[in-house]
Amino acid sequence: MGKDLIFELGSEELPAGFIRPALASLEASVRKRLDEGRLGYASIRTLGTPRRLTVIVEDLEEREPDRTVEVRGPNIKAAYDSDGNPSKALLGFANAQGVSPDELKAVKTGKGEYIYAVKEVKGRETMEVLPDILRSAISSIAFPKAMRWGDHDITYARPLHWILAVYGGSTVCFDYGHLSSGSVTRGHRFVKAHDVLEIQGIVDYLEKLRDHYVIVDHAERAGLIREGIEREAGEVGGRVLSDEELLEEVADLVEYPVVIRGSFDEEFLGLPQEVVINAMREHQRYFSVVDREMRLLPYFVTVANTPVKDTSVVREGNERVLRARLNDARFYYEKDVETPLVEEVEKLKGVVFQVKLGTSYEKVERFTRLALFTGAELGWCEDLKEGEKVEDFLDDSRNPARLDRSKIPEKDYRKDLIGRAAMLCKADLVTGMVGEFPVLQGIMGREYARRSGECDEVSTAIYEHYLPASAGAEPPSGDVGAIIGIADRLDTIVGCFGVGLVPTGAADPYALRRAALGIIHIILAKGYTLSLDRLVDRAIELLSAKLERDPAEVKRDVLEFIRERLRNQLLSQGLAFDTVDAVLSTPWYDVADTVRRIEALENFKAHPACASLVTAFKRVSNILKGRTIAGAPDEDLFEDEHEKALYRTSREIAPVIREYWRAGDYKKVFETLASIKDAIDAFFDKVMVMVEDERLRDNRLRLLETIRRLYCQIADLSKLAV
Repeated sequence: MGKDLIFELGSEELPAGFIRPALASLEASVRKRLDEGRLGYASIRTLGTPRRLTVIVEDLEEREPDRTVEVRGPNIKAAYDSDGNPSKALLGFANAQGVSPDELKAVKTGKGEYIYAVKEVKGRETMEVLPDILRSAISSIAFPKAMRWGDHDITYARPLHWILAVYGGSTVCFDYGHLSSGSVTRGHRFVKAHDVLEIQGIVDYLEKLRDHYVIVDHAERAGLIREGIEREAGEVGGRVLSDEELLEEVADLVEYPVVIRGSFDEEFLGLPQEVVINAMREHQRYFSVVDREMRLLPYFVTVANTPVKDTSVVREGNERVLRARLNDARFYYEKDVETPLVEEVEKLKGVVFQVKLGTSYEKVERFTRLALFTGAELGWCEDLKEGEKVEDFLDDSRNPARLDRSKIPEKDYRKDLIGRAAMLCKADLVTGMVGEFPVLQGIMGREYARRSGECDEVSTAIYEHYLPASAGAEPPSGDVGAIIGIADRLDTIVGCFGVGLVPTGAADPYALRRAALGIIHIILAKGYTLSLDRLVDRAIELLSAKLERDPAEVKRDVLEFIRERLRNQLLSQGLAFDTVDAVLSTPWYDVADTVRRIEALENFKAHPACASLVTAFKRVSNILKGRTIAGAPDEDLFEDEHEKALYRTSREIAPVIREYWRAGDYKKVFETLASIKDAIDAFFDKVMVMVEDERLRDNRLRLLETIRRLYCQIADLSKLAV
């Protein structure tokens, strides 16, 4: 029968963002060490609050199982001398393993014959091995930031005050730095703070903490908060604005949640709704209250960490703090709207984007040009004409809100939309509101653009070029924001790679991975037909004065970086690795087309002819591997009917494949390829390719190269696993 283990680390309050990753790390370490010792258990779960990280292992076996261990020793040749007597190497190995030479045995392996010692190892008592397991688990926790305190030689996210380790009602005794484990924990820091809680078991642990105002289960705290905030909002005829991320964070900020509703002056509802919500959320962790039409109501809901006798005191304190925040927001907003957004662009010349890549204004100029090039590649708008300047889009004469669309071509109008929106989309970065509330970038740009008289397409694009804001989030709804978003991100990626700011496994300070995923997401969501290699070429050209690396190397590395992000994303969606690699081994720069090919190939794998066709193509690829084959085969040199038949079949299906390829019907492409399978099989069965006659050999290789060209631009079918 097993016993329960309770392991708790008590400390000063941990940052909310540290808790769940630390619990995952702690659980993984304990689980790994228990599994290594073959200690069985019923379940492992974690609990946590700002002051404690807890692992509970239920029904943990009381001892390790006995096991047989085989240890390899010296090679048989080194184990005995020429007379067959044990060598020093053999005797030393036997002595190290605690066995006599007679107990050793010789075993033949793939690398030769070796001496082995076979030992029966008795399993240790669980109470004996737990100290090492728990001590190791503490040191393995990877905090984003750790600290030392006093003159102690251990590190932790915050000063560590106690260690609770109880197995089957008994204390697991061990030291960690200056601390010794024990069987006691502590309740809420501000309620019954001096009480020492002696713990015997799981139920005892949970009940005593609850009696001392600690809800140790995150899910239970989150549930209590959800119930409380919905109740408080309902009492004023509203509902809480959905914000699961905030709910999860607040649940990790408290040990005993107490929900309190407050209010603010209705005059602040005259501010943009996002400003008020952000002031409450980002600075105070308040939940907003809205009506059925999603209009903001003059109330908020907050969560305190301590039960209080008079909630009005807490409410008034929170209202006072929020009032100051909203007054600040109103001050910045009213000052910002005095200046048209277009006049803020000039200030970007004084903002450094990156020391080696120049100012934000230089960046805006670059990606405006790149956005127009992208739009032209899509056939959506006109590109810049020679001598035309991007600054011209800031003139009133290029403001789409003032243009008569009936008098200008549609592509020229779209050009003005992209140019105007791109030149304005970073202007809000120098406003007071975004300086105070950085999370509002784009949101305030849209608001100020509207107030400055910009048209809806430009105003919306200023906000949407930041989308998608995260993985799985909504992409831009319009083409203007989508095209600018691609250009902005690609300029950042190419610029950083160009000056050596390449992401590593541990650091990506310019969020280049997220930028690459954003580009992929936008292209796929919009179904854009774009050649990324051409966009990268243009970005490199625009950055030529800034680059510190060879442009060819920059292009290679940038495209490989984006390709790897695309590959990872497709694999995460459940697509088979061999299908993905088969297509990504061919030209893939048109991302939308690449995904269509992958999906078609994945479906084709169910075709009855697929496996044998792939086998045939593998033979083609293997023969041609490492060879450069040029020219078409000479029909006059064909000697065998099977090579003639293969050539005729390839000539017949080649134009059919090209037609389906142009139409993007890859299902038909692969089905047409399947029709050549029998001809390839017959060729390899009846025709010797590598004959001594050089002319015949080269001609047959050119024939196989003709076959390979049928599929090598669509998918390298030889990479499929069959």
